[in-house]
Amino acid sequence: MADERKMAVRRRASLAVPPPAMTTKELFGVLRRHMLLIILLTIIGLAAGGGSCYLLRTALPKYTARAYIEVLPPVQTDPMVMTTPTVQKDIRYGHRLSVASVIKRQGTLEALLRRQVVMNTDWFKQVDGLSWQIKYLNKYLGVTAHRDADYIEVSFTCRKAQEAADIVNEMVGMFISSEVEKAQAEVGGKLEDLDARRIRVEEDLRTAERALDEVTTDKQIFDLRIPTGSAERNVITVKLQQLELEKTQLDLITRQLEADKEILEKRKVGAIDVVTQNAIENDAVMLTLKRQIHFTEAQLAGLRTKFGPNHREVRQTQELRDELQLRWEARADEIGNRTRQANYDNANDRLVVYQQRGAELASLLQKATADQKNLDIARIQYAQRLTIRDERIAMLDTIKESIEKMNIMYGDPDTPKVRPLSNAIKPIEQDFSRDWLLWFPLGAILGLLLSVGIAFLVELANDIVRTPRDVSKYLHIPLLGVIPDAAEDRDVRGVDLTRVVSQAPYSLTSESYRQCKANLTLSGTGESLKTILITSGAAGDGKTCVAANLASAYVAADKKVLLIDANFRQPTLNKIFPPSGSGAGFGLSSLLIGQCGTNEAIRSSGIDGLDIIDAGGLLPPNPAELLGSALMVETLAELRNSYDFIIIDSPPVLLISDPKVLAKSVGTTIVVLNANVTHRGAALRTIRELEEVNANVAGCVLMAAPSLKGGYFQEQYKSYRRYQEKLQAAGIV
Repeated sequence: MADERKMAVRRRASLAVPPPAMTTKELFGVLRRHMLLIILLTIIGLAAGGGSCYLLRTALPKYTARAYIEVLPPVQTDPMVMTTPTVQKDIRYGHRLSVASVIKRQGTLEALLRRQVVMNTDWFKQVDGLSWQIKYLNKYLGVTAHRDADYIEVSFTCRKAQEAADIVNEMVGMFISSEVEKAQAEVGGKLEDLDARRIRVEEDLRTAERALDEVTTDKQIFDLRIPTGSAERNVITVKLQQLELEKTQLDLITRQLEADKEILEKRKVGAIDVVTQNAIENDAVMLTLKRQIHFTEAQLAGLRTKFGPNHREVRQTQELRDELQLRWEARADEIGNRTRQANYDNANDRLVVYQQRGAELASLLQKATADQKNLDIARIQYAQRLTIRDERIAMLDTIKESIEKMNIMYGDPDTPKVRPLSNAIKPIEQDFSRDWLLWFPLGAILGLLLSVGIAFLVELANDIVRTPRDVSKYLHIPLLGVIPDAAEDRDVRGVDLTRVVSQAPYSLTSESYRQCKANLTLSGTGESLKTILITSGAAGDGKTCVAANLASAYVAADKKVLLIDANFRQPTLNKIFPPSGSGAGFGLSSLLIGQCGTNEAIRSSGIDGLDIIDAGGLLPPNPAELLGSALMVETLAELRNSYDFIIIDSPPVLLISDPKVLAKSVGTTIVVLNANVTHRGAALRTIRELEEVNANVAGCVLMAAPSLKGGYFQEQYKSYRRYQEKLQAAGIV
């Protein structure tokens, strides 16, 4: 019993596990089961899409006209230079966005609504009220700034094609005109400012020119240009330079003469210098005396040789020579003194002359320096005022050039930075939202999605346990067998379903019961399978049918089986296996209240190996107490020795408490679920009720399981029938 309780606890824990997700096969199975609904709703959706498109195209036509505005780069260009400015892509796109926002501004939309062309349209008359018209324009007037192209797309949608084109063209024309007027007003304001500046600069230029004339007049110097070369020097500058050069040369000569005078003064006394010696030697008298002295010395030498040194003629000649020598020396002294004095006097005279010239040059140089200083001052003033005049001239030229550019820009169509690229033309086709190619597939897709949604909604809303997958997914208990729906098994037509194993042994239904018997045999120990309780959650689920056919399956396997009807309130075994003989009035109730013994309560079913204990003819007042009594336990213990299997057909668990009392006394309990009526909640409550009394629930049997499309049971039907056909062809069946 402890092991059985542990198994019950594990089963309860398994019930808390969330159900697994639907597999791909199950998804396709759902689609196959509802294929007719899906096809029908898809066709209806296709037709609805076409009908909706026809109604929209007829009753609510929709035309969209488009025009394009070119947006130039947001930089100021020079109209005199034929170049294209380079602007970053993001900056240009941002400028297009700002222009698009200006077009969509409420003020622009209100201005558009005041245009006569717009007021004459049917759209204006149909959309009554300014606020509604603004809302309509905000919704259907599209202004799109393209990111990769330098233009803005302006579109408008309404019911009439021509009106859509007219309103778009009116908006584009109005916006371009307003931008042109705004740009011209801006350029005109700049022109007025430039013209005022031109007048002021011209007055400043005239003042600067008068100032230049004043410098020339005041200084009486008419050549005040700053020389750029030696050939362009001013006369005053040239004269000053000449005087400075002459003064420099005169100073050199004067210093040389002073030095010479000092030297000559020193030479007046002392030895004769070379210059004086040259003067002496070049004197004619000195040359004559020198020749006479040489001649006399020659005579004296001859006479001495001839007469000796003491001869009178020798002495006379010697005296003549000495006299000539004295005369020569006196003449030399006279010439030397006179020459040195003359040189000194000459140097002194020259020095005086040059000193006088130096004084004159100093006076002239002072005057020339003053004139040069005056010239420099005049030139500085002239240069300053000339700079001012040149600046005014340059400024005036710049202003005139700017005025010329502004005049060009005033009439330049590129000045507003926007210009029409193409006007809107009357659209021929309606919008894509009114296209057949959109509505037909859209309707079909919506119908398909709706049908698929309904199919899955039906599947999800249906909480009946219909398939083995539902048992494993939601109930988490072993599935002992799946009994197919009898309406789908042609081999059991006209056969009593409670005795299908014996009456139609080669049918799929009969085989399903035998599989259930085999699974049950393999699911527990031999002792626990001696007593088997067959129950269900509600009446009519097929528990009696399972009990009878399971008993027949065991009998067919040469087992001795006792089938007990424990449903005192609605006994059915006496109808399936009609009683005969004298013991027909006894049953389980009679046995438990002591009216009869065990042998008297047991009767034959008419099938070898199968005995029956009916419910009894009298409904006891306390059936639960009887079923849970010690006598019931003793009776089952006694009958185990006589039968291989004891199968008990009990009442429904959710209606009365009898099955729970019996479940405590038997070894194995089987829950019968009906694929047509048993809900998941009822099945879970049934299992929970049994496990709360520690019943050994071996598993469940799924009755009347339909062969759903996409399910494996339908394939099982086909495979089993093919198998049976082969056996029949071989003569085995």
